[in-house]
Amino acid sequence: MSWDWEKLKQQQSNSSGSGSPPQIDDFLNKIKSFKFAGGPIIILIFILLFLGSSMFFKVGIDEVAVVQRFGKYVRTSQPGLRFKFPAGIEKKTLIKVKRVYKEEFGFRGARSGDSRQFTSSAESSSNVSLMLTGDLNVAVVPWIVQYRINDPVKYLFEVHNPQKLLSQMSESAMRMVVGDRSIDEVISKRKEIADESQGLLQKELNEANSGIKIVTLEMKRTNVPGPVQPSFNEVNQAVQEKEKLIYEAKEDYNKAIPAARGTAERTIKYAEGYAIDRVNRSEGDVSRFLAIYKEYAKARDITKRRLYLEMLEELYPKLDQKYIIDSDQKSILPLLNLGKEIGGK
Repeated sequence: MSWDWEKLKQQQSNSSGSGSPPQIDDFLNKIKSFKFAGGPIIILIFILLFLGSSMFFKVGIDEVAVVQRFGKYVRTSQPGLRFKFPAGIEKKTLIKVKRVYKEEFGFRGARSGDSRQFTSSAESSSNVSLMLTGDLNVAVVPWIVQYRINDPVKYLFEVHNPQKLLSQMSESAMRMVVGDRSIDEVISKRKEIADESQGLLQKELNEANSGIKIVTLEMKRTNVPGPVQPSFNEVNQAVQEKEKLIYEAKEDYNKAIPAARGTAERTIKYAEGYAIDRVNRSEGDVSRFLAIYKEYAKARDITKRRLYLEMLEELYPKLDQKYIIDSDQKSILPLLNLGKEIGGK
């Protein structure tokens, strides 16, 4: 077999000059010569699909769309299929205005099946539920805030972080209300405190132009921290014992005071009746004496004798033994044995 040394050397020199194998060169040449049929049309279709997807959008029944043009608010779109300028010109933000959101303070919620279980805030790093009451006691006050977005424009553009604002204002309002109450009121009057806190929180949110409407504010079970629970129970027991003693004292008071007032009233009425009787009797005696005196003045001797006889008539029947002594009798010695003689018979 004869070798063509010149042709072989020429092929080696061509391969070393191009820097790539002959197969790769052929592949590159084929790519350069290839023309894609219908390429502009497909590119146009992709552009139209992109523009259509960014120009038409759907707003749900429970939400609205806030549209911005070059970053400036221009309109609010209601539920339905809506149109806007392409992306880069106009931008939409969907806000659910009918959904009720919830913020929990002092505990965290966890779902287990269909039941709702709450975990105490003592297990978390936040001490938001620890509050100082008006009588300088510490209480654990967990609560829940439910709210809606009633003004999407204010919610998006007036406040930088609405959730953080709501959290801070809710805590501030609750601490302000709890700080004016005693520990007993915080434990027993949760509904009253929740209503007052809700009104105060809504007022602050309105002044901040937050666009948030508070639906409900509910206080959960309020108590004192665990380390002071035994002391708190002793204080409550002492307070209950005190109230019991006060109640018993009031009961005795209500029994004794009316009885004493009745006795005093009866004594006063008796004294008044006795005074009236004595006055009437005295007036009657005076009238009788005056009448007798008038008759006595008319005939003194006769009246004097009549009074004397009437007195003897009244007195004699009451005497057992009667002795009549002559007025001329000078000595009563003979009469000393009269009684013994009668007794000896």
